[in-house]
Amino acid sequence: MGIIKEIKEEIRIIKERDPAMHCDWEAFLYPSFRVMLSYRRAHRLYLKGHYFRARYISQKAARKTGIEIHPGAQIGKGLFIDHGNGVIIGETTIIGDNCTLYQGVTLGGTGKEQGKRHPTLGNNVMVSAGAKVLGSFTIGDNSKIGAGSVVLEEVPPNSTVVGVPGRVVKRNDVALPQDELNQTDLPDPVREDIANLQMANTELINRVLDLEEKIKELSKK
Repeated sequence: MGIIKEIKEEIRIIKERDPAMHCDWEAFLYPSFRVMLSYRRAHRLYLKGHYFRARYISQKAARKTGIEIHPGAQIGKGLFIDHGNGVIIGETTIIGDNCTLYQGVTLGGTGKEQGKRHPTLGNNVMVSAGAKVLGSFTIGDNSKIGAGSVVLEEVPPNSTVVGVPGRVVKRNDVALPQDELNQTDLPDPVREDIANLQMANTELINRVLDLEEKIKELSKK
């Protein structure tokens, strides 16, 4: 893909994903636009074995955008990094098509693996703000990672993951179009657990009250 096609493609991606964009020229101001063009260039150099030049380009882009993408990472079509400050994508990361990352996301390693050290994201994956995906495992297609989650193990396709450590709280969602993906329509397992505890507590109180009434009735006989 030539540079003109790459520019047009990045403009299209940003326009589709961010309703705050009102004209094509705004794309040139987006960190995602700048860093992805730099990544594509650095990745080509990396594949040819020009590691120093590749890292120089990626580090220069990181200083300007706040987004650090190792040139060895494999990124498919349609990646959008919204806002982007603090995003880190490790060397052996693999990202499928049409994924969305928000600010503060880390796709990193645990420091224990050799070889493939970073996660693999399937197609149409959304990773919300501040989430950390650490280790060499796969996040399945059409999955969503909630804000602030820490994911340390495999995630099946069509899943929603939230919490620290991350756990699957919803399975087999229907794949959503990109313009319907958001960070808010996710289950809150802590709130659900509290609600369940409140219900159980109310049930226990009612049972105790019933027992007290029965004891009173028995004492009168």
